[in-house]
Amino acid sequence: MPVVVVTDSSSRLPTSVTDHYGVRVVPLHLTLDGQDYSEGVDDIPADIVSTPGVTTSGANPAEIATAFDEAVEASEGAGVVAVHMSRRLSGTWSAARLAAEKFSGQVRVVDSRSVGLAVGFAAVAAAQSAQSGADRDRVYESAIRQAATVDSMLCVHDLDNLRNSGRISAASKMLGSALSIKPILHMVDGVLTLKERHRTFSKAIGKMVDAAVESAAGRPVTVGIQHCRAADMAHDLGDQLTERLRVVTSRITVDLGPILGCHVGPGALGVVIAEHLDPIEGIDAG
Repeated sequence: MPVVVVTDSSSRLPTSVTDHYGVRVVPLHLTLDGQDYSEGVDDIPADIVSTPGVTTSGANPAEIATAFDEAVEASEGAGVVAVHMSRRLSGTWSAARLAAEKFSGQVRVVDSRSVGLAVGFAAVAAAQSAQSGADRDRVYESAIRQAATVDSMLCVHDLDNLRNSGRISAASKMLGSALSIKPILHMVDGVLTLKERHRTFSKAIGKMVDAAVESAAGRPVTVGIQHCRAADMAHDLGDQLTERLRVVTSRITVDLGPILGCHVGPGALGVVIAEHLDPIEGIDAG
């Protein structure tokens, strides 16, 4: 059996992709009015991203331990590589490291230093490496390389959700506080920081596309489009990128889901540009 890859639901990978690569997903959690919901497991109201009083939390340590137990057994000695969202945004990585200690080196844990599809692409890179027959250490290195080279950007209508949840740096809080400013955020060293700010959302989106094209630099890339309840805009954004980028090996569009959506707010749009990935199976290459 190949190395088994585990990730968390912040990766936003569609079930068709995780099923194809055998990636196991541990849910993140949110709580509303005393009720706990597991992302990807429970039915969660679509409008929860706009509901006051919602709190979110990382993957449950017990669920991580169970996932590792099952993955180690399934790997038949090949081992496990777990790819999780940035340790600076969630306690999930720390919980995974703690859980991994009981497996005597059979589980290696990757801090993706990102969130959303950037985590997903690192998990896919690991899974593709595993399918090619790589051992645990080479699978781990594939995830690390992907995580280190991915470019992840996000446009939001305002910073209130991120500010309230503490998921944005102090400098970005200050710089993005002007009224009617539409920020472009990007991941730097595991945290969201301000990249640019513009007067209108459409201008911000246009500049994000320009930045994505510059990041690709004419190389073959995998393109991820992520959004919060903005499917039509996400489709248009994907078409713009496909038209302007030289070679798109795969294109995948996902909703950010209830957990991340609570932090970025409705209407958020993001782009992830990744190298080092073979065409992703289980999606329309678009």
